[in-house]
Amino acid sequence: MGILFPEKLVGYLRNSRHVVVLTGAGFSAESGVPTFREAQTGLWAKYKAEELATPQAFRRNPEMVWDWYNWRRKLISNANPNSGHYALAKIEQWLCESGQTFTLLTQNVDNLHQRAGSQKPIELHGNIFRTKCFECGEIADNPPTQGPLPRCTQCNGLLRPDVVWFGENLSLKVLNSAFHAARNCALFFSIGTSSVVHPAASLPALALDNDAVLVEINPCPTPLTHLADYVFQAASGEVLPALVDTVWPPTK
Repeated sequence: MGILFPEKLVGYLRNSRHVVVLTGAGFSAESGVPTFREAQTGLWAKYKAEELATPQAFRRNPEMVWDWYNWRRKLISNANPNSGHYALAKIEQWLCESGQTFTLLTQNVDNLHQRAGSQKPIELHGNIFRTKCFECGEIADNPPTQGPLPRCTQCNGLLRPDVVWFGENLSLKVLNSAFHAARNCALFFSIGTSSVVHPAASLPALALDNDAVLVEINPCPTPLTHLADYVFQAASGEVLPALVDTVWPPTK
């Protein structure tokens, strides 16, 4: 039996002036991307992610940190967007074509939303396929996977992955954009996120405080579940395509 969606929710998605979606690690896990704190394997089995993803670790041993991120990039490169990624890209396309506003906020750094067709998601925690100068902050794409440690073309400082490490704050520009979207949306989806990692975990509550309708899609209950107007305890790759077919039925 398929998923049944309340008529009110279908109407909200069709007619809301601004829809915001927040995605977390569970969304990418459906594509086979290991969550950040899952046990390391192979050469990295003796390390914890928290021991490698810090500015201090990079200062001590930049080569080891680069090797670890090259390994993670290879894992991610072998994954493909899942049906939930493609469904979100369709929702964005159709809402924008009808004159509505759509904002995608993601805690994921894996580029899968973009590969599925999402346009300019706000990446709260950065992107593993970009680099940033450890000294001046200059951003660049396509980190090298071999050869000597890469250096900045502007100041010759060491380049690092453009991701938010433990002990670092999110970009103020990115955070302000996310807060603005949450405050101004009429419909907010929280998908595949544990709702415990701040500041992202505060975004659904911010939307609720401004009278948005809140939808949670997650196989397991979270601290947000009892606050949501609609809850679907299932995988996003199951719920989102069904939602798309309900709101915009396929033409024969």
